[in-house]
Amino acid sequence: MVMSEVHESLTPWDRVQLARHPQRPHTLDYIQGLSESFTELHGDRRFGDDPAIVGGLASFANRTVLVMGHQKGRDTRDNVRRNFGMPHPEGYRKAMRLLKHAEKFGFPVICFIDTPAANPNKESEERGQSNAIAECILTMCNLRVPVVATIIGEGGSGGALAIGVADRLLMLENAIYSVASPEACASILWRDAAKAPEAARALRITAQDMADLAIADEILSEPGDGAHTDSIEMTARLKDVIQSHFTHLCNLDLETLLAQRYARYRAIGMYREQVARKLNVHSGVL
Repeated sequence: MVMSEVHESLTPWDRVQLARHPQRPHTLDYIQGLSESFTELHGDRRFGDDPAIVGGLASFANRTVLVMGHQKGRDTRDNVRRNFGMPHPEGYRKAMRLLKHAEKFGFPVICFIDTPAANPNKESEERGQSNAIAECILTMCNLRVPVVATIIGEGGSGGALAIGVADRLLMLENAIYSVASPEACASILWRDAAKAPEAARALRITAQDMADLAIADEILSEPGDGAHTDSIEMTARLKDVIQSHFTHLCNLDLETLLAQRYARYRAIGMYREQVARKLNVHSGVL
């Protein structure tokens, strides 16, 4: 990926703001642009339907696929209805139901990640939020079909990882991926949320950081000043890249596919002092 000079000059905090831009395309926007047809499926068959995660069957590049992802609202009322893209346990259980449906019929899976985090309130904990996330991760680890995931905005904490265990992880160049938001990190480390820009730099949450750490497989450049300035072009770029990865993944035998998926996630978090020091110097931490 070749970044424009304007995008290269952006700080990590600038990219956080772009990842959260209210006009940035959301999951349903990409689904509409990528697929010839889409049938949304609802509910977890245990508690209810969570609008913060959407998914269903779609036609993509002459094959049936399962598409799903976090869904934020476009205005205040819609954001409240979708809980600002923060799923409850029933959202992740709906995701698991859809993933198992895809596995049963041999449909490849496309995931879109865009959430600040899983919903942390008391009711979610009472309904088994941590269990739902863990079970969703386990389901994806063992899923016997190819999975391509794309971080299109915010990739926050376990709420993002729950539907991000994929054979290929793509990131838009202004997307972010982190164990905690910069504001939360700043509050924990310095007791001052105003230091969020400093935390964003130290956390190494940008797409380029994720590529350097071998977490993201490919970075997609964004048109103009960001994906929100030309969603049609951004969707076209994403379609070509996803199709290319599926062409390769669908030709792998199942055992190889699962072994490679397991190995890539076992490798996340491996630490080598020389590499870590190089990354810290590059980001200005040392």
